Amino acid sequence: MAIDSDIIIIGGGLNGSLMAIVAAKFGFSSIVLDSKENDTSRENHFDGRSYALALSSVRLLKNIDVFDDIRDNSQPILDIKILDGKLVQGPSQFSLHFDNNEIHDGPMGQMVEDRFIRNALFAKIYESDQIDYKFASEVMEHKQEKGFISVTLRNGDKLNTRLVVGADGKNSELARRAGIKKTGWKYNQTALVCAIEHEIEHNGLAWQYFLPNGPLAVLPMKGKRSSVVWTEQHIHAKAVNSYDKTKYTNILEARLGNFLGKFKIIGDRHSYPLELKIADRFVDERLALVGDAAHSIHPIAGQGLNAGFKDIAVLAQVIEDAFLRGEDFGSLGVLKRYEEWRRFDSVQLAYSTDLFNKLFSNENEALRLVRNIGMKMLDSIPIAKQKIIKEAAGLTGELPRLMH
Repeated sequence: MAIDSDIIIIGGGLNGSLMAIVAAKFGFSSIVLDSKENDTSRENHFDGRSYALALSSVRLLKNIDVFDDIRDNSQPILDIKILDGKLVQGPSQFSLHFDNNEIHDGPMGQMVEDRFIRNALFAKIYESDQIDYKFASEVMEHKQEKGFISVTLRNGDKLNTRLVVGADGKNSELARRAGIKKTGWKYNQTALVCAIEHEIEHNGLAWQYFLPNGPLAVLPMKGKRSSVVWTEQHIHAKAVNSYDKTKYTNILEARLGNFLGKFKIIGDRHSYPLELKIADRFVDERLALVGDAAHSIHPIAGQGLNAGFKDIAVLAQVIEDAFLRGEDFGSLGVLKRYEEWRRFDSVQLAYSTDLFNKLFSNENEALRLVRNIGMKMLDSIPIAKQKIIKEAAGLTGELPRLMH
């Protein structure tokens, strides 16, 4: 029996690509199986999507020599302002303000367009002789054998490896085939995502406005541009998304107000139904799930991609340490260490964002009063604010080496 690579990664998105690069840094060869066709048109096309990379994720990208390729296209997140309000009455007089200078670690995060992260990861992949990236490669089945695991593709090819990593999204076929069930529920909310170009400088300020139907986040991008993640109930979101760009802009303008001056939508518009899903287990014999394949959460804290990046840094460290000790790094005993490290944190994050969403996404006047009092008190306690900033920056809990 011939082993084709140390690791096979199913899923070619940001998490799958990053997993291959991190594995290569630790000396493991990998094959990435991407079910999509190679689409070079997206390399330089701005499609409206951007990500808030927490400081811990930025450190990871620096430690694998990727961040320098996106540095010039990234916007530091210097401040965060949180407001509670109603559509007609506007924002409450109480607010929370978080300043990155309170943690003395530099910007708490960076906003980067999807295309720049993707291109930087692909550049790293193409220069590595330890990564074989295969497009149009759909996995049909996997089978655990003694000492290895085999993967069969739609074209009939069979590949053998020591470890399969599932980075194939929240509807992971790998998890389904492995009999890994997921716990959670769907929200009656859809995230509307777009980017805007505006008159007034944002000065690195990220703005989170809680409305009864869901949160609205305005995140600073490079230049006079911002990313908007706007949560609405399904029925409203469907209607808004069907409107032309002019009417869509008018509705968004009624929610944003004029703090950024006049603005226009740039790039494409997107919409995503929201749900919470946590895999009952993250691992099986010679199989591990990362990113949305293991956990998908409400975007209220913008931590989805960052949680996936942390999964990858932890998994790579666990299997490298096991390999150096002479252990079988794909064995269930080794992979359980990854699960123990990451599953509790992932569940805690998921339920925290769920609670936060329920607390703010309603018109209950009693809860509104509690929120306003709580924000006023919290804004006057520097130590508490510092802890929240560190949490948002991904600096709490046990960090893997690549995030130091």
